[in-house]
Amino acid sequence: MSGVAAVAVSMKSCATKRHAAKVLRRLKADYPEAPCALNHKTPFQLLIATILSAQCTDARVNMVTKDLFRKYKKPADFAAAPLRGIEKAVQSTGFFRNKAKNIKACSTQLLEEFDGKVPQELDSLVRLAGVGRKTANVVLGTAFGVVSGVVVDTHVGRLSRRLGLTEAKDAVKVERDLIELLPKKEWIQFSHRMIHHGRAICSARRPLCGQCSMKRFCPKNGVVKK
Repeated sequence: MSGVAAVAVSMKSCATKRHAAKVLRRLKADYPEAPCALNHKTPFQLLIATILSAQCTDARVNMVTKDLFRKYKKPADFAAAPLRGIEKAVQSTGFFRNKAKNIKACSTQLLEEFDGKVPQELDSLVRLAGVGRKTANVVLGTAFGVVSGVVVDTHVGRLSRRLGLTEAKDAVKVERDLIELLPKKEWIQFSHRMIHHGRAICSARRPLCGQCSMKRFCPKNGVVKK
């Protein structure tokens, strides 16, 4: 890369960081309190709810877990339960056979390898059935306050592209870009706030751009102009 090209890249990076700082300020002002959208009382409940949230709305997951966690309270309960029973309980979340299989296997792993407790290390979490980096980040950040990365779900990915924080479509690459742009202390709450903004204002099909506090500086990438 030539000297001129390197300077241009550096200038673009600085501009994007300044832009990200604006986004961060507005999100903090608009959503000072941004709790996790998945209802839970324990790290284990959050782990199960996050597994169920794949390709499913948080609202639907919360409806399902309301009864699910009354019946199955601990890893031992899921591990001992017939698979068909778990499938029936989580059926409305979609992909229920695979989710039920992962939940039962994950619960068994927790009992056999971690004394029934949810581990607080990223490497240990991603070894569990049904747990990828996103799920691990959710559990570590929300349940334990451990900053391990930026949670990138469909809302965070969509808004990050619309706001010009990334051009990537792959969640891992989106997370990598956001990590470069945001202070580490903001990683956990940034995702929660983006999710709330995605629901309240910047929906997938009908974003309310006229009501958005970021309308003056949002490039609206991918938004269909009407």
